[in-house]
Amino acid sequence: MALSTQSLPASSRGRRQVGTSLSEINVTPFVDVMLVLLIIFMVTAPMMQSGIVVNLPQAETDSAPADEGLTLTITKDQHIHIGESTININLLERRIQEYFLNKPRKVVYIKADQDLPFRVIVRIMDITKKAGIEVLGIVTDPIDARDLKDKRR
Repeated sequence: MALSTQSLPASSRGRRQVGTSLSEINVTPFVDVMLVLLIIFMVTAPMMQSGIVVNLPQAETDSAPADEGLTLTITKDQHIHIGESTININLLERRIQEYFLNKPRKVVYIKADQDLPFRVIVRIMDITKKAGIEVLGIVTDPIDARDLKDKRR
């Protein structure tokens, strides 16, 4: 297929030839789709950050976990979570050891549901101590000031 280099007849000089490409791209549909996707992500993003629901016990002192360390979350149905992943209690010791492999300070915070049997918490504390943890903390919610005044009366 060779292209002809002959000049076009006078009648077709003003018209566009069939089969030539359009050099302009219409971006309006692209912008419309992007705006719809942006709205979808803006609406669904807050729903994605629900996390693991744990009803923490209350205490007078604040015991929020520090930035360093590992937080174990134990739900009412005795599921153990490290971050968003669920861990089998039989693999917990190994996972803790892997997490703190080359870290100088070994700190674990336990966020346990207040309705959880104490024996389960003690078992998890025992596993973390066997894994070589130096500092072990329990995370609680602070008591409201009104509740504290009522208790002291």
